[in-house]
Amino acid sequence: MKKHTKIYLNYFGLGEQDFFFCEYEWVVNKKEVRAVDINHIEARGMGGSKNKDHITNLMATSRDLHNKFGDIKSMKEKLKEIHLEFLTNNPY
Repeated sequence: MKKHTKIYLNYFGLGEQDFFFCEYEWVVNKKEVRAVDINHIEARGMGGSKNKDHITNLMATSRDLHNKFGDIKSMKEKLKEIHLEFLTNNPY
C-alpha cells in the first residue's frame, strides 16, 4: 500500500477492505459513491515531497473524478474547499 493511502485510511480508521466515500460526491452531490483512489490535491511533483503526504492534502475520489479532475490546476482551490468540508463533517 502506498504511504499516502495508508495515512488517509489510518486517519479515518479505515482498512483497505472498507467502503470509503468519494469526497466530491459526498459533499457536492450528497451521494455515497465508492472511492477507489487517494489523490494528492497539490501534486507531489517529480521525485515526490514528504510534505505533500499529509491528510490535509489527501482526498478520496472515484475513478471517474480522478480522471476528470486529476491534475487540473483550476480545480485545486475548489477541491481543497470540498476536502475541508469532508474533514470537518467526517462521515465515519
